[in-house]
Amino acid sequence: MFEKILIANRGEIACRVIKSAKKMGIKTVAVYSDADEDAMHVQMADEAVHIGPPPATQSYLLGDRIIEICKETGAEAVHPGYGFLSENASFCKALEKAGIVFIGPPPAAIEAMGDKIESKKFALDAKVSTVPGHMGVIKDANEAVKVAGVIGYPVMIKASAGGGGKGMRIAWNEEEVAEGFERAKSEARSSFGDDRCFIEKFVVGPRHIEIQVLADKHGNAIYLNERECSIQRRNQKVIEEAPSSFLDPATRKAMGEQAVALAKAVGYHSAGTVEFIVDKDKNFYFLEMNTRLQVEHPVTELITGVDLVEQMIHIADGEPLALAQEDVVINGWAVEARIYAEDPFRNFLPSIGRLVDYRPPLEGTADGLTVRNDTGVEAGTEITMFYDPMIAKLCTHGPDRKSAIDHMSRALDAFVIDGIEHNIPFLTALMEHPRWRAGDITTGFIAEEYPDGFEGGHWDEETELALACVATSMELVLHDRLHRFKDKRKLDSIEMHEHWVAAFDKKKRFPIRYRGGNPTTPIDMDLALPDGRVISVLSDWAPGWKLWCGEVGGTELIVQVRRGLNSYILTHKGVKQEVKVMRPHVAELEEVLPKRVPPDTSNLLLCPMPGLVVSISVKEGQKVQAGEALATVEAMKMENVLRAERDLVVSKILVSAGDSLAVDTVMMEFVSANSDAA
Repeated sequence: MFEKILIANRGEIACRVIKSAKKMGIKTVAVYSDADEDAMHVQMADEAVHIGPPPATQSYLLGDRIIEICKETGAEAVHPGYGFLSENASFCKALEKAGIVFIGPPPAAIEAMGDKIESKKFALDAKVSTVPGHMGVIKDANEAVKVAGVIGYPVMIKASAGGGGKGMRIAWNEEEVAEGFERAKSEARSSFGDDRCFIEKFVVGPRHIEIQVLADKHGNAIYLNERECSIQRRNQKVIEEAPSSFLDPATRKAMGEQAVALAKAVGYHSAGTVEFIVDKDKNFYFLEMNTRLQVEHPVTELITGVDLVEQMIHIADGEPLALAQEDVVINGWAVEARIYAEDPFRNFLPSIGRLVDYRPPLEGTADGLTVRNDTGVEAGTEITMFYDPMIAKLCTHGPDRKSAIDHMSRALDAFVIDGIEHNIPFLTALMEHPRWRAGDITTGFIAEEYPDGFEGGHWDEETELALACVATSMELVLHDRLHRFKDKRKLDSIEMHEHWVAAFDKKKRFPIRYRGGNPTTPIDMDLALPDGRVISVLSDWAPGWKLWCGEVGGTELIVQVRRGLNSYILTHKGVKQEVKVMRPHVAELEEVLPKRVPPDTSNLLLCPMPGLVVSISVKEGQKVQAGEALATVEAMKMENVLRAERDLVVSKILVSAGDSLAVDTVMMEFVSANSDAA
C-alpha cells in the first residue's frame, strides 16, 4: 500500500480524501494557491506545498508542477478529487511516465469517456441505450441551427469536454440555438480550454439518474446502485438522493448492467459514474460517464457502507475488488443538499466574502438517523470568486425516504452561516415542497415550481403562532435580565409585564399574555392567547445564541435567531421574518410610524453579483427592447447574460469589458423609450 499520496485539489473534496487516507494510515500532501494558504485541507494534510496564484490556471491546473511536488515530497500517488485535473488524460500519462500512480482510471478510458462526442459513439458500440443527436462537432451558430432543425426541438447544446452544468444550454427555437451555442462555446473555452460543442435531443420531463460503478485492474466490475439527481438548476445538481424513488428492481438491474458493460468495454478501473436520463416510462438513455469521484458520492456511501475513496486507493494499488455484486445492498435512504455561496432571493447570484460564523449541525448517528457534513471551510474562511461556490454537502440518512428528508429539514434549520448569502433557505423550502416529498420530480422541477425565481416560503398560521411564542419567550428572558438590575435602572420599560404583542413584518399581530413561570434560562413558561389557550414554551436558549431549540406546545422547533433593530429576525423552514415583541400601547404607536421607501433604481442596470464584465452588447443612445441582452458578466466560471426588463434607451454605459465589478455597481443608465431624450 502507498505510504504517501498527494491530493491535487482543494476544498471539501481534498478534505474528504485526506480523511480516508488517514483512516488507512497513509500520509498526505496538500497543494494550495495564495487564496488557500489557511484553508482547511492545508491544515488537515501532513504536508502542504504552495503551488501558485489564485487562478486555477496558474495553480491547481499545473500538472507539471504537481509532478514536481510529488518528487519533492516522495508522494507515490495522486488523488485528483473532482474537477481540475481529475479527467485530464494528458496529466494521467505524465504521471505514468514519471512513475507516479494516478488514483483513477487509465488514460484511454478518460479519453474515451471524457469526450462527450466520442463517449456517445463508444456507448453505441457497447450497445448502451443513447439519446438521438448529432455526434459531430458543430462549427458555428449557423450549422447549429441547421442541425437542431434536423433533430427537432427542443435540443440540448453541450460542450464536448464539459461538466458541472458548464457549457450547456437548452434551446426551443432557432434564436435560442444561435445564442445558446455562442454562450456554450464561450463557457467551455473558459472552463475547459476546449470550445467544441455538439447537439442532442432534449428529452422533455426527464429524470437524471446515475449508476455508481467500481472496477479493478483484473477485469472485475460492479455497480453500487443508483443516485437520483433530478433536482437541478441550470443543469447544476442541487439535491441528490439514493436510491431513486422512481426505479423498480428490474430497471435498476438493467441500468446497472449496462453501466458495468460500458466500464468493461473501455477497460475502466477505479470509481466512475454512468449518467442516464430516464423518461416517464422508465426508458433510459446514456448521458455521459464521469471518470472520477462524483460530488454526490456520499449518498451512495451512506446506503451501501462502502468508502469509495478507500476503494479507489486499493484499486490504484493493484488490489482486486473485495466486493462482489451480491454483496451490494440498499440500506435505508440518504439525501444530500449542496450548500452554495449564492443568494436565492436574487436569482441565485454568487456571493463572496468571509464566513463570519460557520456552525454546521452536529455530525453523527442517533436513533437510527445520521447527519454528515462534507466541507472544506470553517469560520473565518474567505469565499472567493476564483473557485466553485459550494460551501458544503450536507447529508442525512434514515431508514426510509421520509425520515431522511425530515432529518435534512431539521439539519438545515440548525445550519448557521453568517457573513455571506447562501442557499439554505431555498434548500429548506425544497425539503418541505409537496412534489419533492411525493417523489414527483424531473430535471425541470425548479424551473417549473419557481418560474419567477425563489421568493421564499411561507409559514402557516400555527407556525406563525409558535414563532410568536418563541420571540416572546426571548423578549421575556431579556426583560428579566434587565429587571434584575432595576436598582441601577428604574425604568418602567424593564418591568416584567403581563401583556405583550408579537408583531410580524407583514402586519400580523399576536396578543400574548405572560402567565408566569421561569423567564430565565432554561425557559419553562406558559403563554396565554386571547381564545383561552395556554401554550407551554420550553428551551435552553440564552441571550446571544443564534439557535433557539426547544418545544412550543409540545412540538419540537429549531429556529435561527438574529437580532434586528428592536426585533428578532427568525428563520425557520426556509422562511425569514422579522418579529417585534412590544407592549400593546407601543404596538399601536408602531402602526402609525411612516415607512421608509427604497430608492428607485428602475432606470439603472446594477451588477447583480461580484464578477468580470465579459462583454457589452449595446451602445449609448441605442433603443433596447424587453428581454434584449445588455451585457454578460462572468462569476465563478459561469457567464450570466443581463437583459433589459422593459423597453428603454441606453443613456450611459459606465463599465467596459474586462472590468471587475462589485455587487450593485451601476453598469448602465437608461431613460424611457417614450421620453423626449429618446
